[in-house]
Amino acid sequence: MNHIIFRARQFLTLWFCVVLSGVSTRAENETRPNFVIIMVDDMGYEGVSCFGNPYFKTPEIDRLAAEGMRLTDFHSSGTVCSPTRAGLLTGRYQQRAGIEAVIHPHGEHPEHRKGLQKSETTFAEVLREAGYATGIIGKWHQGYPQNSQDYHPQDHGFDEFIGYHSGNIDFVSHVGDHYRHDWWHGRKETPEDGYTTHLVNRYAIDFIRRQANADSPFCLYVAHEAIHNPVQVPGDPVRRTVNKWNRWKWQEHTAEERIEKFKGMTLPLDEGVGQIRRTLKELGIDRNTFVLFFSDNGPAGDWPDSDDFRGRKGSIYEGGHKVPAIAWWPGEIEAGSASSEPLISIDVMPTILKMAGAECDVELDGVSFRDVILRNAKMPRRPLYWASLSNGGARSEAIRQDEWKLVVQHPKATPGTFENPRTELYNLAADPGETTNLAGQHRERTSQMLKQLKAWYADTQATATSQPGGWDK
Repeated sequence: MNHIIFRARQFLTLWFCVVLSGVSTRAENETRPNFVIIMVDDMGYEGVSCFGNPYFKTPEIDRLAAEGMRLTDFHSSGTVCSPTRAGLLTGRYQQRAGIEAVIHPHGEHPEHRKGLQKSETTFAEVLREAGYATGIIGKWHQGYPQNSQDYHPQDHGFDEFIGYHSGNIDFVSHVGDHYRHDWWHGRKETPEDGYTTHLVNRYAIDFIRRQANADSPFCLYVAHEAIHNPVQVPGDPVRRTVNKWNRWKWQEHTAEERIEKFKGMTLPLDEGVGQIRRTLKELGIDRNTFVLFFSDNGPAGDWPDSDDFRGRKGSIYEGGHKVPAIAWWPGEIEAGSASSEPLISIDVMPTILKMAGAECDVELDGVSFRDVILRNAKMPRRPLYWASLSNGGARSEAIRQDEWKLVVQHPKATPGTFENPRTELYNLAADPGETTNLAGQHRERTSQMLKQLKAWYADTQATATSQPGGWDK
C-alpha cells in the first residue's frame, strides 16, 4: 500500500513539474517578442505618403506609422541591394563579409561569384539557436546557387525559404536577371503562377499563421521585390524570358504614366503590410510582435526622386541611403511617435537580439536602438560609414559624424581602385541637400574625417571574409 502511495506521489510530482515547465516555457515565449522584418526594394525616402509621397497615398503603411514610430533619420548601410542585405543579416558593415557591390548576374563580371559565406553569423542563426522559428520570404541576393550551395538561405539560419536568389525576377514569369527561372520553395525550384508581390504577401501570412500557436517565437524576414524593376503592375505582360528582356523605359512614357506604374507597384506591397498587421491582430499576437519596415537603398532611375536629397540608388549622397523606416509594436512603442536619431540598417540585428535576450559571440558594428523606440532614448555618438562599389568598378565613400558628412569620389580612377580621391564636406544640419561643399573652408576637419574614413575601411579589410573573384583579382 505504501509503495502504491509513493508511486502516486511520484507521478503527481512529475506531472506538476511538467505543467510548471509548460507554463514557464509559455511565459518565457510571451516575453520574447516575435519579429517581422519587412525590407522593400528601391523605395526612396518619399516613397510612402507618411514620409512625403506627393503622388498617391499608402494607407496601410501610413497606419503602421500612425500606430508606431517613424524613424526619420534611418539609413541603409549600402547603396544597392546585395551589400545592404549582407549588412542587415550580419549586423556588421558588409565590407567585412567581402560583399561591397551587387552580386552581379553576368558570369564574367568580377562580382558574380561572390556570396554570403558560411563563416558569417546571421541574426537568423543566433535567433534559431535561441529557440526561434525563422523564415525568409522573397529576395535573397546573397549569391547564386549554381556557384555554391553554401549561399543558400537555409545554410544561414533560416528554417524556411520561399523566394528567389537573384537581384530581381520578372514579376510574372519569375525569370531572374541571370536569365534563368528563379522561384524556389526551400531548395526546390518551383514553377508557380502569380504576381511576385502577391506571392510574397501570401506566403508571409501563411508563415505567421502557422507559427502563431507554436511553442516557440518566430522571426520572419519579408524581403519584397517591389518596387525594383522590371516595371510591372498586376496584369502587365511578361517582360523577361530566358532569352530576352523587354525593359520598360520610363523615358518613353509621360510623367502620368510613370506615376501610375510607380503607384501600381507600390500599392500591392502596401496592402501586404496591411495584411500582416491585420493578421497579427486577428491572431492576438500583435502586442507580442515587433515589426520593422524600411527600404534597402534610395530610388532607382525608374522612379521620381526626392527634391530634398541629392543622389539616388548607388550614390553615397543622402538620396542613395536615407530611407523611410517605421517601427511598430502595440503597447510598447508610442503610437504616432517619431525619432530623428541617426540609425543604420546594421543596427537591426543587435536590436532584435537584445529584445530576444539572445547572445551573439561575434562583435557587431551595429548598435541596438531598442531604447530609442521603446523609451525615446538617445543613441550614443558614433560615426556612420558608407563605401559603394558600382557595377563598373567606380568607388565612393562617406563618413558622417554628428551633422558633418565627408564624401569621397574617385573620378576617372581605374575600376576597383581608390585613385584620384576628391573630398567634399557638408553640414547636414544646415544643408541636408548636400549642395554646398565646405571642404575648402574646413580643411582640418576634412583631413581628420578622411583619415578616420581610411582607418575604418582598413579595419574592415584586415579580417574581411575571403571571396572568389573581385575587381582586384
